[in-house]
Amino acid sequence: MQFQRLEIPDVVLVTPRIFRDERGAFSETWKEVAFAAAGIDARFVQDNHALSLKRGTVRGLHFQKPPHAQGKLVRAVTGSILDVAVDIRRASPTYGKHVSAVLTADSGAQLWVPPGFAHGYVTREDNTEVTYKVTDVYAPSTEGGIIWNDPDLGIDWQLDNEPPLLSGKDLLLPKLHELGPVF
Repeated sequence: MQFQRLEIPDVVLVTPRIFRDERGAFSETWKEVAFAAAGIDARFVQDNHALSLKRGTVRGLHFQKPPHAQGKLVRAVTGSILDVAVDIRRASPTYGKHVSAVLTADSGAQLWVPPGFAHGYVTREDNTEVTYKVTDVYAPSTEGGIIWNDPDLGIDWQLDNEPPLLSGKDLLLPKLHELGPVF
């Protein structure tokens, strides 16, 4: 596996080796010792799987507050996404900044998003499936989010002037400056 730290170095693009032959392909997507050697100490407790039927589906930007803050290891198993992580740690020098990476089923690349970040993605193809491992269980009482198009964040969702598809809940999320301290 290759581990590439992005402009916010706590967010890591993980690219597994893929062994392909006439039967198909094989790769390791999680290996505790390899992640630990790369400085990622994560204990996963739940796997999630999402299917988005339409290109331009935006999910996020979501997070969970302590004591149930989640780290996420995200990958596209069919199709592709633009995956986004926003630093919401008030004491961080990169507070309010974001990084993004394109994750495709073909590349097998994954994004490690540690606790203290809001996370979201937009599908780049119809019928895109995303799986992600999380370091804490879903706890509705600690969930939060930021509106996907917060102008202060300046995220380019690469929608090519197409209207996004969002849940009603995600359309009501506040802007980052309206949150107050979270982490």
